[in-house]
Amino acid sequence: MISASWKSAGKTTVSLGLLRLLAENGVPVVSFKKGPDYIDPMWHRVASSGECYNLDTWMMGEAACRDTFIRNCARRPGSIALIEGNHGLHDGMDMAGADSSAGLAALLDAPVLLVIDSRRMNRGVAAQVLGLQAMPPKVRIAGVILNHVTSSRQESKQRAAIETFCNVPVLGAIPADSSLLLPERHLGLVTVGEASDAEAFIRVAAQQVERHCDFAAIRKLFEEASPLSHSEPREVFSPKKEATVKIGVFRDAAFCFYYPDNLDALRDAGAELVFIDTFKTTALPEIDGLYLGGGFPESFFAELSANTSLLRDMRGRIEAGIPAWAECGGLIYLCRSATWEGRQWPLASVLPIDIAYQRKPAGCGYLELESRAGSGWFPVGERVRAHEFHYSKPVAGNVDLACQFDVARGFGLTGREDGLLYRNLFASYAHFHAAANPGWAERFVGLALKFKEQGRLERD
Repeated sequence: MISASWKSAGKTTVSLGLLRLLAENGVPVVSFKKGPDYIDPMWHRVASSGECYNLDTWMMGEAACRDTFIRNCARRPGSIALIEGNHGLHDGMDMAGADSSAGLAALLDAPVLLVIDSRRMNRGVAAQVLGLQAMPPKVRIAGVILNHVTSSRQESKQRAAIETFCNVPVLGAIPADSSLLLPERHLGLVTVGEASDAEAFIRVAAQQVERHCDFAAIRKLFEEASPLSHSEPREVFSPKKEATVKIGVFRDAAFCFYYPDNLDALRDAGAELVFIDTFKTTALPEIDGLYLGGGFPESFFAELSANTSLLRDMRGRIEAGIPAWAECGGLIYLCRSATWEGRQWPLASVLPIDIAYQRKPAGCGYLELESRAGSGWFPVGERVRAHEFHYSKPVAGNVDLACQFDVARGFGLTGREDGLLYRNLFASYAHFHAAANPGWAERFVGLALKFKEQGRLERD
């Protein structure tokens, strides 16, 4: 695991540099991101040319995290695994630290490579490392990389202090470099698609890691992790079935928030995925279901609103009963309009709701939801964990539509409820992970199959 003393210390930069170096050296690697984040995994994919998977102990549970880790490592036999932590090593909601990066490292028995922000410290940096070593859950900090080092004198003092008092080797010292500052926005890093030159940044990160770190020693840390096996027989995802339905997936710069495990779960449940670019498509293809993920539609309202033929076709398909799953950005797209930076944009008008953005997040963090109604998507009484991060909320229209969930934690749609239900549409501000909702993919494919068969009967 690549972790850090605190947020924005440089763990993403180091992770990207290492992933690129490993790829360039022909080392098969599977990458993971601790937490519910979508954006860092996009950068991982560019750096490694491989998929990046999420592990979130609060949302998914420890057993599902462990099994998801093992399952995705097994996709690439002989590979090593790099996990990027989130926030600081011991940051989390649980006082015992089970949901922290340290908790995940302990669960997977992963040695930790700690990235330290060296600014404004000298020998006192050892006190910081000692505290991280001592705090439960205890993990093995196997090496330290100093980042933002301002001088060779500072580096020598910090290196000597850490190696003397903490008994941990310093495996790198990366100098302060303004070109190694990843661009950020209100949701964290900008996406790869919005960065002016993501490839150039990753290339520089790899060069700095190669030049200023002991790559051979870091490579050996992967071999120190204990072998893992499933703790008990359990099916996080179903065995792969033959494709019986086609599910369209909006996937472009506006709609780019998808967990790879969700897409894999749909395929395993019997779906063929048909990816749809909302900027280039004017009519939906022949499909049996729709998956509209999150992203940044607000950055592309002009293009989305101008594609009136796709908006019209979307209305017609949902009115005809096609099962559709819409998360956050997908929900916004299906509303009547959205107001962003003082301008109102007409959208699909499937839902009679107007959305507006505000300066502060309307919902930010984890969600806990309880199903108050039975539907094709969820049974009554099912409790679900998810997460949300949105600056928008309904400001006008009919928000009294049927809802799937009462909100036990978080904000959701109104602060009290979430998950709008209309015909076969489920639209929510929540982002869901398939490992936290094992029946989701099968239910989605089942609804799509039923819709497909009804269409066949009508034609006959």
